[in-house]
Amino acid sequence: MKRYLASIALLCTALLGAVQAAPASREERMAEAQKLADGLHYQQGEITLSGGLAKIKVPENFRYLNPADTRTVLSRIWGNPDSGSSTLGMIIPTGMSPMNEDAWAVIITYDEDGYVKDDDAAKLDYNKVLKDMKEGMKEANKEREKQGYPSIELVGWATPPRYDAAAHKMYWAKELRFAGSPETTLNYNIRMLGRRGVLVLNAVAATSQLAEIEQKTPAILSMVDFQEGHRYVDFKPGTDKVATYGLAGLVAGGLLAKAGFFKLLLAGILAAKKVVIVGAIALFGGIKKLFNKITGRGDNASV
Repeated sequence: MKRYLASIALLCTALLGAVQAAPASREERMAEAQKLADGLHYQQGEITLSGGLAKIKVPENFRYLNPADTRTVLSRIWGNPDSGSSTLGMIIPTGMSPMNEDAWAVIITYDEDGYVKDDDAAKLDYNKVLKDMKEGMKEANKEREKQGYPSIELVGWATPPRYDAAAHKMYWAKELRFAGSPETTLNYNIRMLGRRGVLVLNAVAATSQLAEIEQKTPAILSMVDFQEGHRYVDFKPGTDKVATYGLAGLVAGGLLAKAGFFKLLLAGILAAKKVVIVGAIALFGGIKKLFNKITGRGDNASV
């Protein structure tokens, strides 16, 4: 009898635990995401990045989030896998919240791979680079699918690569399509070459926002730059490290000279914020209505 009662007690305890572990309601999940968004600390004005590596001057029409808040947005609100790597922050237009359906942002990181030589700028075949990247994406998709994420198709250039040799800045845009998504997504890239590495600015937006991003690109380019001692012109031959790739490798994420296409994989994840919110849905237990609204499906569409 005691054994029977003990079994009943254990069963009740297990059932109580299951009830307590049950997913919260959709309203509670949305409220939690909104609470995270409301707790972000936006900044404007002049901000020093990474202990003096670079400075960003944020005008009134943009706001800056520090690395900790950026990680909250990327991982806890937008649902990207938390890679554990640190960003230098993100820039988001004033008046936009990460919860907004049409929100876009620019993620700032730094690759300290060395001085990237630009002497191949005039002879690059970006169509070949694109072909190599498409092949690499096929390999990256195998890893994505193992982790439960949708595969990505690299559709092509939304904006072909352009290099400003005087400013040592480069920008281009890739058009991506995630499996099951009716809308292509935009991976808009800005690279600023420095003495020991590259400032990486990736725009997180939908392809339909390309015109808006391109319009804002000059302002974004003028916002961020290396400080003295870290600039491209401060390079010391024979002393400073030289990157193992040039501009072609830079466009491919430095991956033509590295093992795998995992930086491209991460860039793809960040680029597809409107699709990656599906990851947030998985994180919060499933917000079907939000998913349908974002992807343009009807309320009765299946996920």
